[in-house]
Amino acid sequence: MANVRLPDHSVSGAGDITVFLLHGAFGAKEYWLRQIEALTNAGYRVVAWDAPGYGVSPLPADFSVETAARAAEALIRAESTERNIVLGHSMGGMIAQRCYSYCPDLIDGLVLSATSAAFGKSDGDWQQQFVNARVAPLDKGMTLPEFAPKMIGAMIAPDMENADIDRVVQVVSGMREETFRAAVYAITQFEGRDVLPTITAPTLCISGAHDLAAAPPKVMEKMAAKIAGSEYHCMEHVGHFGWAEDAEGFNALLLDFLDRRIKGATGKVADVAAAH
Repeated sequence: MANVRLPDHSVSGAGDITVFLLHGAFGAKEYWLRQIEALTNAGYRVVAWDAPGYGVSPLPADFSVETAARAAEALIRAESTERNIVLGHSMGGMIAQRCYSYCPDLIDGLVLSATSAAFGKSDGDWQQQFVNARVAPLDKGMTLPEFAPKMIGAMIAPDMENADIDRVVQVVSGMREETFRAAVYAITQFEGRDVLPTITAPTLCISGAHDLAAAPPKVMEKMAAKIAGSEYHCMEHVGHFGWAEDAEGFNALLLDFLDRRIKGATGKVADVAAAH
């Protein structure tokens, strides 16, 4: 661990429960503004990172979900408090799962947003459509600032507009193209289904009913069923970016879960009966 560069990150709030926020492939720590505000106001300490290759950090030559998860482990070990929760969105959810397998003793809860445990066969029709929809426009000469509004628009619920979605578009528009491409490739290589049955920490899985091209609800529900004692919730009116499309609704689910399953927990396995 000594040779791992500690990721760039922000620390907000104070307390003995820290929530680590891991953004998706198309993101950065800045797009968690509403979650940081809600969590700190509720008394939680929040660490939001820029994954390796994001923000000002250099892109590793071997960027993958696994190498990013090792970097997340280093960050958690450096910034951990009495109890630690990892919230990962999309690719960040993949990183969170793999990171759990590296340091289960440090992670007291998981929140997995619009993610999956594996990408599946890279030559499958759905998988190829996923990659082509994101990389083909860049291959044709479009820039990320030109492409980002259309891409994000296709990933959210119809007619959904607000300042939080605008922030996501701004963040994606500011990404480096090499990081964008590396992240898409990393997602296609991820296989984490071996982690699911090992998870004993309280886990909340949140999907969006309109998220049919990235993390379909049926995929997330199936994933949640393989995590003992997990909770699954589908936000019916949002797409892939539920925490931005309906920040208040997402934050209410998040805080309710933390209050019930984390604040009142005395051990690694919280009272599952309380979740039902």
